[in-house]
Amino acid sequence: MRQFDLVDLNLFVIVAETGNITRAAARAGLALASASARIRHLEEALGVALLDRQRLGVKLTPAGEKLLDHARLVLHQVAAMRSEAGSYAGGVKGHIHLFSNSSAATEHLPRILASFLARHPAISIDVEERKSADIALALAAGRGDVGIAIESTLGEGLDHFPFCDDRLVLICTSSDELAPRRQIGFAEIVERPFVGLSEGSALQDHLATQAARLGQRLHLRARIKTFDAICRLVEAGVGVAVIPEVAARRCAQTMKIKAVRMSDPWANRRLSIVTRARHALPKAAQQLVDHLRAVARV
Repeated sequence: MRQFDLVDLNLFVIVAETGNITRAAARAGLALASASARIRHLEEALGVALLDRQRLGVKLTPAGEKLLDHARLVLHQVAAMRSEAGSYAGGVKGHIHLFSNSSAATEHLPRILASFLARHPAISIDVEERKSADIALALAAGRGDVGIAIESTLGEGLDHFPFCDDRLVLICTSSDELAPRRQIGFAEIVERPFVGLSEGSALQDHLATQAARLGQRLHLRARIKTFDAICRLVEAGVGVAVIPEVAARRCAQTMKIKAVRMSDPWANRRLSIVTRARHALPKAAQQLVDHLRAVARV
């Protein structure tokens, strides 16, 4: 009996993601008959059904779910191996795939990665911005090396350690009636016009959830991509906003805005560094984790 190979594992992952063997075959560049045969041989080699074939597609069996986790990890490790081995020709001796939430990617990582990359000129880093809840899932599935995410979103099965506080604050114009306040609750401002991040932002989804718990829906006058842009619009009187304190303090140095602390418990967040087990990380990723641990501010 033919044993399965990396082509089979890659095809299986695509089938799991698309829920359809026909679409998976097209994406993998295989004929439908060949793709179907490969999946069948994979099941025969493992001695277990991996897919529940239905009229409109396929669903993973419990055994298929377990294989999906292993397949993603194997494919990631092979990609990392190829990257590290092949990159020697270009002088790069390591590549790191790092997931980050929007706050860390914008406010914390640029300075930290600059110092790390200066010390390790043969390492390259690809930063992918994701929601904190998705980062842990992606790492567990073997899609990346290191993540920076909100601590409260992390589950079991991954290594993590505290990195820094990431408190949320209200920002308003310096002339706003709220500006003299030392602290404010979200319920007091939820009906105000807001400026927020673009659609799909984890922070904006979080604020919408908190508003819904108060029986409200945020009135967003503008949605824009960066914290700097949000602060510019707040300064112009378009609305108020809730952003990380570190971004608010930086922007307040050059803009006429005021940051007011939030009294809500959910506004006091902490970022953590999260990884798979250290022995499963490429050497370059281990070096980055050591660097992040050294500069952690918690």
